[in-house]
Amino acid sequence: MSVTVAAVVLMMGSPVPEAANATLGVNPTQASVESATAPQVPADPQAGAPATPAPTPIVLPTFGSTQSAEPPVTFDPAASLPTLAPAQPADADADADAANDNADSTLPGSEIVVRHRRPSPGDPLEHINAESFKVVQAVDQAVIEPVAKVYNKGIPRPIRQGLRNFFNNFNEPVVFLAYMLELKPGKAMETAGRFVINTTVGVAGFIDVAKRKPFNLPYRPNGVANVLGYYGVGPGPYMYLPLVGPTTVRDLIGDTLDNLVLAPTLIGKPFNKPEVAIPMSVVRQLGERGAFDEEINRIRKTDDPYATYRELYLRQRQAEIDALHGRVTPNVVPVYGPGMKTPGKKKKHDVEPEAAPETQQPAPASAVPESGADSGSVAVPTATPAPTAPEAAGQGAAPVAIPAATPQATTQPETHP
Repeated sequence: MSVTVAAVVLMMGSPVPEAANATLGVNPTQASVESATAPQVPADPQAGAPATPAPTPIVLPTFGSTQSAEPPVTFDPAASLPTLAPAQPADADADADAANDNADSTLPGSEIVVRHRRPSPGDPLEHINAESFKVVQAVDQAVIEPVAKVYNKGIPRPIRQGLRNFFNNFNEPVVFLAYMLELKPGKAMETAGRFVINTTVGVAGFIDVAKRKPFNLPYRPNGVANVLGYYGVGPGPYMYLPLVGPTTVRDLIGDTLDNLVLAPTLIGKPFNKPEVAIPMSVVRQLGERGAFDEEINRIRKTDDPYATYRELYLRQRQAEIDALHGRVTPNVVPVYGPGMKTPGKKKKHDVEPEAAPETQQPAPASAVPESGADSGSVAVPTATPAPTAPEAAGQGAAPVAIPAATPQATTQPETHP
């Protein structure tokens, strides 16, 4: 019973009553002396509140004689309790870095916005074509353009125009065959007449006599690619190829057959030999580049030269096919072919008369290039005044203006015989 009372008192941390001490044989005076002499923890003068006093040691009762020489056993609760350090983060530096990263990610301007050119449905290889265009234009500005400028300035205009007439006349047999395949015998006969007149009277085609009075037979481009387009074959994907320039799958096939198969075969020797055909091709391309010099410089000044050149090419190609169906496409800016004017001043006898007017049905307002016209990314520049900002916004397209565009003639349409 006495042991139980002592245990309860020990657990409660209170002094042992005198009655219990007497019963257990504990000297009350000794217990009180131990309590009175217990060390007190002084208050910390620097702290704002007094320090917590140290717990009072508890004297364990001794059993047996009170005169025992052994000192009493004391129990200090403060000494028996382990000291626990305040909890710290597992990795304070890592938490600080994470907090900095989160703060940086929310700073204004920390997000990167990447914008791409609006893709064109007719140009699935636009990224590759645009890179090819950049490379070709860099080479052109460094090498070909200086040569073309020397060609324009060093050779008189009548000679340069005569060379272009010669190559147009050289291609007349292909134009004749194309009109026959399109079931237009009337236009085919006109083409044959042009070829005979210019080859004989026009000195192998150097002088375009057939377009003047009394013949009034203008040159009309045609070929296998136009035949395919006339019968509804789509242009296919747009491409920009080195040594070829802008083209489509349909035009690439048609032009290859025209220049490498039909023309050499129909004309015959010596024009089908490489030693003749290659120099002729170089001179022809140099003349076309010289005629294209002013226009390409205007295209390069636009916001998106690649898209502008693409839309001009596709618009001209569509206009030629629409002309086969008797539809007029106004304000076409030519980027290839005889529609480009030969640079230089004309003399009075060099003025080219216009072809006799024909009654045609106008092209519908929706007549646009077959590939890429519905992309809405580039408006084809024309000779008409540029629309104002509200008008351009109402058209739903981002116009790309070519500064100081020269007026161009309307594509000559065709009529069914």
